[in-house]
Amino acid sequence: MSTQALILAAGRGERMRPLTDATPKPLLQVQGKPLIVWHLEKLAAAGVTEVVINTAWLEQQFPAALGDGRAFGLRIRYSHEGAQFGGALETAGGIATALPLLKDAPFWLLAGDVFMPEFGFPASDAHRFAASSALAHIYLVPNPLHNPQGDFGISPDGLALSRAAQQFTYGTVGIYHPALFRDTPAGQKAALAPLLRRAMQDGQVTAALYSGPWTDVGTPERLAELNSTQ
Repeated sequence: MSTQALILAAGRGERMRPLTDATPKPLLQVQGKPLIVWHLEKLAAAGVTEVVINTAWLEQQFPAALGDGRAFGLRIRYSHEGAQFGGALETAGGIATALPLLKDAPFWLLAGDVFMPEFGFPASDAHRFAASSALAHIYLVPNPLHNPQGDFGISPDGLALSRAAQQFTYGTVGIYHPALFRDTPAGQKAALAPLLRRAMQDGQVTAALYSGPWTDVGTPERLAELNSTQ
């Protein structure tokens, strides 16, 4: 099983303004606790012990709020892109920059701004991935209203497809092998989607559909809706 995870938390959260003017989006309160804490608790319960969080916007608030992870039964370290590079490096750039803080082994990757309270980071999936030659295993979700066209498909044998008759939305969670980022320079901006699509063309990305509760907490309205149902 994978015992390490990288949480992406560097974004500015423009669509969440003015809420994110003073608070990073993953630290906004969702049903009584910071959004990112939901992830940390689930990761710890799944047997993950090492977590890296990449940060940029208002990044010093993360160690102030979360510390070194002992309160969650974790070891948390930070990849501070703001201090090192003056701002967020996009998804793949942030991952490549944070890799030295991870072991050279598969890791859970997840966005710090999604709410998926029932996702359990299944060890069986991590075992299966580690025994395969895949570079990534991604979880797709039914298309929300704000992304009706979806992002990727799934073949009958479980491969992720760049284009398919039925598309689903990337749930911003998956298991990744560091080798996917071998040609991505640290400290430079780079997007994740092109890397994934190239690996899909080579049959090196697997996928699963996750149908549990999932919200991209991308607007104040979605946050308010979540907090009205607690």
